[in-house]
Amino acid sequence: MRREVPVIICFLAGALFIGNYFSPKLQPVAQVVNQWAIICIAFAYVLGVANIFRINYQVITRKGKDWIYKVVLIVGLILMIYLGIFRGVKEGTAFNWVFMNAIYPMQATMFALLAFYIASAAFRAFRIRSWEAALLGITAVLVMIGRVPLGEAVWKEFPPFTEWIMNVPQLAAKRAIMIGAALGAISTGLKVLIGLEKTYMGGE
Repeated sequence: MRREVPVIICFLAGALFIGNYFSPKLQPVAQVVNQWAIICIAFAYVLGVANIFRINYQVITRKGKDWIYKVVLIVGLILMIYLGIFRGVKEGTAFNWVFMNAIYPMQATMFALLAFYIASAAFRAFRIRSWEAALLGITAVLVMIGRVPLGEAVWKEFPPFTEWIMNVPQLAAKRAIMIGAALGAISTGLKVLIGLEKTYMGGE
């Protein structure tokens, strides 16, 4: 029953939300189930926070590797929870000030650091070993040149040509990939609903 009950619940919930798109009579029931799901997600957040405290507290008490960063994490978590609950999250509050002046700049820094990894990955990907790689490399160089003033100085039609590359062949390939991803998501969802996919329960 430990496996059959979750599969039955998953099937019924999935069938309900799918049927909601085809039958308006199911909408009230779907709204109630959706509210239950929101409540479960809220409890999951509480469990997630408790798990963060438990894991990091063990590292701090043992003074394991990088334990000082765990202290900063716990203090920051407690501070943001306190400010959010007792001071509000609207603009002009302490919570908003900390987010805009501390968390937001740190996120921007992390994304800026990712640029170096992207550049490294692009260098490895653009190694021309086949005609497909050559086509990718040439196209990437043309797009990069067309995005800077140098490209327009070399050829005034470079920017429109770059836009054509992005809006016609690139967009066509992107849509094909998105259609394939959507079909894959649909097939995976159907496998979950009928019980063929059970990895969400920790199975193989």
